[in-house]
Amino acid sequence: MSVSLAPDRASARAAADDSRPVIKSAADVSSLVNRGAAIGSDARVVVAIALGGIFLDAYDLGALAFGMKDIAREFSLTPTGSGFVAAAITFGAIIGAFLGGYLTDRIGRYRVFMADMFFFVVAAIACALAPNAWVLGGARFVMGLGVGIDLPVAMAFLAEFSRLQGRGNKASRVAMWCPVWYAAISVSYLLVLGLYAVLPEHNAGWLWRLILGFGAVPAIAIILIRSRYMSESPVWAANQGDLKGAAAILKRSYGIDARVDDTAAAPTKTRRATWSNYGALLRGVYLRRTVLATIIAIASSFAYNAVAFGLPVIISSFLAQSMLTTILASLALNLCFAFAGGLFSVRTVPKYGAWKLSVVGYAFQLVALVGLAIVGKPSTGVEVVIAIAFLAAFLLGQGVGPGSHSMTFASLSYPTSLRGVGVGFNQTLMRASSTVSLFLFPVLSAALGTKVFWIIAVAPLAGLVALLAVRWEPSGYDVDAEDFAASQTR
Repeated sequence: MSVSLAPDRASARAAADDSRPVIKSAADVSSLVNRGAAIGSDARVVVAIALGGIFLDAYDLGALAFGMKDIAREFSLTPTGSGFVAAAITFGAIIGAFLGGYLTDRIGRYRVFMADMFFFVVAAIACALAPNAWVLGGARFVMGLGVGIDLPVAMAFLAEFSRLQGRGNKASRVAMWCPVWYAAISVSYLLVLGLYAVLPEHNAGWLWRLILGFGAVPAIAIILIRSRYMSESPVWAANQGDLKGAAAILKRSYGIDARVDDTAAAPTKTRRATWSNYGALLRGVYLRRTVLATIIAIASSFAYNAVAFGLPVIISSFLAQSMLTTILASLALNLCFAFAGGLFSVRTVPKYGAWKLSVVGYAFQLVALVGLAIVGKPSTGVEVVIAIAFLAAFLLGQGVGPGSHSMTFASLSYPTSLRGVGVGFNQTLMRASSTVSLFLFPVLSAALGTKVFWIIAVAPLAGLVALLAVRWEPSGYDVDAEDFAASQTR
């Protein structure tokens, strides 16, 4: 007599199905993401690739720092012409951020991320081969479009592929952009150091071309590997009403085998992606968050770009150091203070929050810039050491506070439906500040010398005032729940 095992197998399958997480709405998808990915899933790889895009952004923005003197000499540029070349990339980033923010919400994170790296490849090669300042400026503008488009989508990936609480939470993952940024700057310095050591003196003019052209290498690498691991954000897909697609993404990228409840009501979009969503940032509860995030971004960008981009100029001209000393000092300051400060912030933000760390960071910067203004142009070895210490304090403050958390406030002040335009709006104004800073620093430093630090010190002061006026803490707050609450009231 034979016994059929079919009923037992069917019962086992039914029991297995019952144990799987059930998705009835976008809120369920968000809840699963907030709990964290399964061990061995692709979620961390997705985060790493998104951070790779930020690495490229930083490298391309900072790669020109050591070449400005050679470029000005080769193309016979005035200080105004140097400012134009330096600021061209941020002009492009302003437009790119505004478009990229909308497109990230409109067509999805994955599609935008898959497209924007090609800007970097084409522009990097064009920069390396530029026959004049106009071509160089135009290529840097195109590169800026890629940078501007990339930041909103990268921040969305970091926020939407991370848990809500604990180590490695959303605020911590978003803050990772900061040490990655400084790592990229340090890589550009190391590349400068290596090329400076091996290039014959009569070929020293090639240095800036090789540095800018190298930016195509990591861009090509990201293009080659991202199609293997990158997926759409599961929360964004669910917000579009595609619960089955979100479940598939959770299984592929998160290692979570969830099932969609077919008996649930038909899912709807939580909020349509339209250009009018930029206006939503200035209404209701989002107004004060937008004001705070914008002031932090503008203040951080203005001060950092003036000091960090101008760091080689500050060390070589104001502090009267040699080219080799300038390279080594810039590298050491970025690694030991800006990079280390960023890592410290990533580890501590789940405990202390972004608000407190930003206050501490701005306080460091304000003291450092006032100190640099008072010291002026050093005339003794002791004054040089003091000035270097103030530069170190500024970069440490940037890493600990506004450098890390300008993006925390920009990314985590808005739910998924507004995150792209939120970061895009923030980056548009931030890049405008960068443009002003990069354009004015060569002009103001030539006219005012070290007194320029008094002007730069206004930026961290404004950041402190804004933080004390608006005590908003985004770390650990489930901002995506605001999407689901709004959809239930409509």
